[in-house]
Amino acid sequence: MLDREGFRPNVGIVLLNARNQVFWGKRLRTHSWQFPQGGIKYGETPEQAMFRELHEEVGLRPEHVKVLARTRDWLRYEVPDHYIRRDARGHYKGQKQIWFLLKLLGRDCDMNLRATDHPEFDAWRWNDYWVPLDMVIEFKRDVYQMALTELARFLPRANPHNRYLRAGMRSHQRHEEPPDASLAPPTNPGNRA
Repeated sequence: MLDREGFRPNVGIVLLNARNQVFWGKRLRTHSWQFPQGGIKYGETPEQAMFRELHEEVGLRPEHVKVLARTRDWLRYEVPDHYIRRDARGHYKGQKQIWFLLKLLGRDCDMNLRATDHPEFDAWRWNDYWVPLDMVIEFKRDVYQMALTELARFLPRANPHNRYLRAGMRSHQRHEEPPDASLAPPTNPGNRA
């Protein structure tokens, strides 16, 4: 199912653990890593597609996660011709995606990369929130930057403290605490090795 411009509707999933690290899956029999993602079937809402893809690719069910946020608009990337099947060239341009930010309520052992007969990933790991920008295939990098940036403001506090105790402690400190650098995007995303 393509739109008029040649983009396939798709969902992307940023899955967080309790330390705000993100799930990162290694595509089957390759050396490329990415977030879970997949196409929206005819008649599905983006949220329905997200839950279906979450189960198909990671083995999690709705009760294992909490939806924290989603991107407001479609984010698009074009796929270079040499990655497109010959029969699709000319009318298929790439993907348009709605991204979801999820918090894992279950445990790591709830994940099952073999939940279906057609697994997408053969390994997975947790990464710091911004690390995928340096590791994803280049043509997806801008969409990852846009999605992570838009969703970052919904990140839960990794180590919640009693706010009343923190407020009382602040008056005794001489200087402000530095901002949490892990929540800020890289300063120069265009300069990568």
